[in-house]
Amino acid sequence: MTYENPECLPMKFRRPGKTQSNNRQWLTTFSDMLLMMLVFFIMLFSISVVDSQRFQDLVDSFEGQDIFDEASSIVAEEPETSGTDDDDQIYDDGQGSMEEEDLESLLEEIGSYIEDNDLEDVITATREERGVKLVLQDRLLFDTGEASILEEAEPFLDETISLLEEFPYSAEVEGHTDNRPIETYRYPSNWELSSARATSVIRYFIEEGELNSSRFVATGYGDTRPVQANDTSENMQENRRVVIFVTDPDFEDET
Repeated sequence: MTYENPECLPMKFRRPGKTQSNNRQWLTTFSDMLLMMLVFFIMLFSISVVDSQRFQDLVDSFEGQDIFDEASSIVAEEPETSGTDDDDQIYDDGQGSMEEEDLESLLEEIGSYIEDNDLEDVITATREERGVKLVLQDRLLFDTGEASILEEAEPFLDETISLLEEFPYSAEVEGHTDNRPIETYRYPSNWELSSARATSVIRYFIEEGELNSSRFVATGYGDTRPVQANDTSENMQENRRVVIFVTDPDFEDET
């Protein structure tokens, strides 16, 4: 008898091991799945270890800084949109208000000194956008055509030193002359004379007080910036001056 379909063969005519081999094919798929799961869990474990180490390093970096004690939350708070521009202005001007108070106090103390010593004719003190402006007539500080500090000027300069020590702002010192020409061995023109006078004031501040030279700038303008026309002796006297600006740190010169 002929059997065309092998499955129809009697058990004794079937090839040995054929059915047994087919029944074990699921083991290959199962082992592959186990291997993939093993790799997956190894990856999860390795990632969790790295993250834990990084977090520990982060905590150790902040140790001793009390950052977690001071912060109420590690999540950044969203800025409130309901605030007004006035609130921002108050925040931004916190430091500026302190500097403004310092400069006002400096101006008040200088004004009191000028008034108490009857120096209104030779010294003026005003508050400008640039800072506190002191204008000293040259007759208080120097002899005609000279740049050496007179002894009579030392008390006021000493008072200025004490204020500059109390209020550590920068100072710009300007020298100005009238338009009368000068030509001497020391000062060939008003440029040299005005520069020397500004430098003499700064040198006195540094030598007589404990003031850092980096706080000062000296400028000589000669007769290029008069405050009055040089047509009378009184006007010329006003043009011969030394100007000291105790500068406001927030001032920005647009020129």
